[in-house]
Amino acid sequence: MTYNTAEINRIIKDRRTVKPDFYSDREIDKEIIEQLLHNAHWAPSHNGTEPWRFVVISGDARKSLSDFKADWYKANTPEASFNEGKYNKTKAYPLRAACVIALGMVKDPNGKIPEIEDIEAVACAVQNMHLTATAYGIGAYWNTNAVCYTPAAAEYLGWDAGTRCLGFLYLGYPKTELSPEGHRKTNIEDKTVWRAI
Repeated sequence: MTYNTAEINRIIKDRRTVKPDFYSDREIDKEIIEQLLHNAHWAPSHNGTEPWRFVVISGDARKSLSDFKADWYKANTPEASFNEGKYNKTKAYPLRAACVIALGMVKDPNGKIPEIEDIEAVACAVQNMHLTATAYGIGAYWNTNAVCYTPAAAEYLGWDAGTRCLGFLYLGYPKTELSPEGHRKTNIEDKTVWRAI
């Protein structure tokens, strides 16, 4: 097998977190969403557990998600800590996205696989989706907030107690072309030790 490694390297380097503030009104074809999900399904997982679960939220269902997240924030935030701007952003983000994918993880019922490894597998699945979105010119933003990790989120999404919500992947076409120039604060050489023996 041979691949265009330059293209793969470019997609990885060009991946960006694009928040819903920067999305246009353009819809995403269902076939593209399906391709993101299929690519997510090819992520690695220890012992083939495939712990990822997804709920695709689009169209009018985004309003329900908007209300759920905003209402939970308001009900579970002390009055002294309540931030109107955060509340409004929480409410607006699902409506600004063309599609939101809820990210879930099913715990290994046998307890053989450490939970952290299933979380890591879901993270790999999300990276596959994020890279696929980049290849299609779609912006993506993995959002986690306090409600994500609560039983209320799993219940809202229709998941049983054995499935944890790990956040929401917001998707949308950017309003303008994104700058291909990314950056990292340090060099990989500063974070790598080579041992040959």
